Amino acid sequence: MQNVIAEVSLKTIAKNAETVVLAAGKPLIAVVKDDAYGHGAEEVACALRGIASSFAVSTADEGAALRVAGITEDILVLTPALSEEDALRIASYGLIATVSSLACLRMTLRAAAKFGGVYRAHLAVNTGMNRYGFRPERVRTACRIARERGLSVEGIYSHYYAPESPAETARQRELFEETCAVAREYFPECVRHIAATGGVLAGGELFDAVRCGIALYGYLPAGFAEALEVRPAMRVFATVAQAGTFTGGGAGYGAAERKYGKLHTLRLGYGDGFFRSGGLGVGKLCMDACVREGRGRFGKRKLVFKDVTAYARGRGTTEYEVLVGIGKKAVKRYV
Repeated sequence: MQNVIAEVSLKTIAKNAETVVLAAGKPLIAVVKDDAYGHGAEEVACALRGIASSFAVSTADEGAALRVAGITEDILVLTPALSEEDALRIASYGLIATVSSLACLRMTLRAAAKFGGVYRAHLAVNTGMNRYGFRPERVRTACRIARERGLSVEGIYSHYYAPESPAETARQRELFEETCAVAREYFPECVRHIAATGGVLAGGELFDAVRCGIALYGYLPAGFAEALEVRPAMRVFATVAQAGTFTGGGAGYGAAERKYGKLHTLRLGYGDGFFRSGGLGVGKLCMDACVREGRGRFGKRKLVFKDVTAYARGRGTTEYEVLVGIGKKAVKRYV
């Protein structure tokens, strides 16, 4: 197998999800955006049916793919529609749109008037992350317009930007509670959710649902190490493409740090989503090859890692980035 292989345990993901639900005591909106953090969105969503009450994706295309795969549960699209065509696509597949600004709201209403259909939405509120969301003082105006124009607002949500900080989390929670009270004047049944994995672990009021991603795949956000018993669901393998004795003075693109004995080459590189200065071999990775010290056997599959935490920390990034990067190109095998 020339491609990198990502072996994914759906049973582990399901077990992790059950652990999250037990810890939160609330319905789970399972975040399967960006191909379920590289694990395969359609397969993961199917494995979580009966555990997750609904799902969240990044784009309308991701939501449409879940519908084609047979997922009938509610699917929230976290990126706001950026055009009337986006809004139509979300409605056509029975997805739930994020409405995050007055401009987005007006555009969605234009699409509804032009194309018809049922347009469902959750309002995003900016309580401090400054990514997406209405400013709190504009929520009343948004709700009034939405109700007058017949938009089905079924939820309201925000996001903690530093769940490991009790002070910041408390401030955001208080602001979210205030905006939820306003929204429920207009839409009494709207579902409130602010806690992702870090928010669940931070504790406090979890409102009506939790919106978790990274814990499902076996990792926890910074500041919450070992706070929940979850296990990584992906193991990464690559195949030995060359084995032999050190010759000359290089190791991949660059001078060797020392004279090595035996070397072998794995068929993986930065073209597969790994970092060039990845710490996986000697010297820097090539686009499609990684030179490693020691003996190897041509054609033998080798475990690259089963837990990406140390690799991510060594590169100054998070498990999220590593998993998504590798998962984009790897051939997934489900166990």
